[in-house]
Amino acid sequence: MENKITPETPRKRTKPDWLRVKLPIGEEYRKVRELVNENKLHTICESGNCPNMGECWGAGTATFMILGNVCTRSCGFCAVATGRPSSVDLNEPDRVANSVKIMKVKHCVVTSVDRDDLKDGGAGVWVQTIRAIRKNSPGTTMETLIPDFQGKWGNLQLVIDEKPEVISHNLETVRRLTKQVRIQAKYDRSLEVLKRISLSGTRTKSGIMLGLGETKEEVLESMADLIGSGVHILTLGQYLQPTPKHLPVNRFIHPDEFLEYKSAGLEMGFKYVESGPLVRSSYHAERHLF
Repeated sequence: MENKITPETPRKRTKPDWLRVKLPIGEEYRKVRELVNENKLHTICESGNCPNMGECWGAGTATFMILGNVCTRSCGFCAVATGRPSSVDLNEPDRVANSVKIMKVKHCVVTSVDRDDLKDGGAGVWVQTIRAIRKNSPGTTMETLIPDFQGKWGNLQLVIDEKPEVISHNLETVRRLTKQVRIQAKYDRSLEVLKRISLSGTRTKSGIMLGLGETKEEVLESMADLIGSGVHILTLGQYLQPTPKHLPVNRFIHPDEFLEYKSAGLEMGFKYVESGPLVRSSYHAERHLF
């Protein structure tokens, strides 16, 4: 089996039946979309072309993306726009917090683009957003899916000190493919981010995409690396090519193989493993509070 991402890898593969998703419809979906549009919010649901948007929005939930919708990095898997971001919107934390309150969200997920153009990597806006949500909705629990802050540990600590219930940082892929998949990221730096989160006593979460050319042995090695870094919660999902300009799908992983990884992860010691073709970082996030 070919395990490298090369120009010869087929650019288009027919999706198997297990990757079919329902079109977004329904009253709750409409309400969430209106709320997002009215408050000029960014969601990773839309920017990341998430296949679960219909299900999650239909249930009245969404994952908010802060610090704008333009990322300073050019990862080969991600549908979020890359370029020079606009200036920081100082009203964004309050708009997000207001929407969480209006939606009566019980468990809120917040993520962000990478803002390597900012001295603090956007940590200050992270802090303001967490505090604004807590002030407006004190009963709401929170997961923060954060960047690596370029390994500037003081900026990471600012988020850790706010004590969200779960802090997540995605490894995304195996060590061998990191330079191709996450061009400006570093495998070991991500592990160090997760280790520092875990050592703080915070529930720690990470995710890996499958189908980019990794071997089963490499996946298990990365899972072991995550356990070694103190990660409690693991998500495993199928990589889907967002546009022809992004990395191609090497293969579609059968649901049975995802179940094998789930069993292996629980045996390794993960407290929770969400593993399936349509699983994404924030999918069923409310279940990860354990």
